[in-house]
Amino acid sequence: MSKKVLIVSTSLRRDSNSDLLAQRFAQGARDAGHQVEFISLRGKDIRFCTGCMACLKAPRCVIQDDAAAIVEKMGAADIICFATPVYYYELSGQLKTLLDRANPLFSADYAFRDIYLLTASAEGDDASDGPVSGLEGWIACFQQARLAGVVRGGGANDPGDMAKQPEKLAAAYEMGLHI
Repeated sequence: MSKKVLIVSTSLRRDSNSDLLAQRFAQGARDAGHQVEFISLRGKDIRFCTGCMACLKAPRCVIQDDAAAIVEKMGAADIICFATPVYYYELSGQLKTLLDRANPLFSADYAFRDIYLLTASAEGDDASDGPVSGLEGWIACFQQARLAGVVRGGGANDPGDMAKQPEKLAAAYEMGLHI
């Protein structure tokens, strides 16, 4: 059965390592016959949550920027895959900001059940512990969702370094293929 897969690549750097992983995940999901939409946050206007909580009364955020459309797509997707660079052993600020802005989904009839995470870090694979924990905290707010898989892309600092790690690219592809 074909599923709606949304991939959100959060690196702002061109040819980023997390983006390479996301592209391989996307190819695996496409090869499995799923409908795949790939969104890059590069060039997007995504502002910080102001904590106004208006989204608890209306099913959307009142801030007029690119986040609202992305959050709407998140809610409609069966599967979401986030790809993030690891900064100071944490999720990228862009991803954290998007997750904060996804608060309207908390009380919505969201479709997603499985969430995947792809990380790229200069340090080893254990540098992704913080991002995994951070995303698990967000997922914990959605009772029907779970963290279904993670590819930890440690040891990739410069743009394109991930291409030198075919086993990580293969893992991302296989994860997309078997969703």
